[in-house]
Amino acid sequence: MEDKVKIEMEFVIHASPQLLYQYISTPSGMSEWFADNVNSRGELFTFIWDGSEEKAKLLSKKSGERVKFRWLADEEDGESYFFEIRIQVDEITKDVSIIVTDYADDDEVDEAKMLWDNQISSLKQVLGSA
Repeated sequence: MEDKVKIEMEFVIHASPQLLYQYISTPSGMSEWFADNVNSRGELFTFIWDGSEEKAKLLSKKSGERVKFRWLADEEDGESYFFEIRIQVDEITKDVSIIVTDYADDDEVDEAKMLWDNQISSLKQVLGSA
């Protein structure tokens, strides 16, 4: 199995970190922009898109700062890949950014970046920050 490529992307978002955190860490918040529907039972999250579902395990979260998930399919394959959404505030300008860390196969990097671009665009629309 070939290794996946690590992708890091930064998106400037005009919203308070506290508000943003609600949208990246709760099923109701994530279903507004990340997936059609999101359910959770403990640390297990189910993301639903167009009738198909993917399950992910919440690996860690830090209030107001970040969430980190691993797709169960990767976990079952013994992979340690994850995706993380981190809120970063510039100390000087106070600009708020979201840093997305994800992994994709070599030939799917552009596709993964485009997907995140679209997802974050949806988040900005929901926040009225577009």
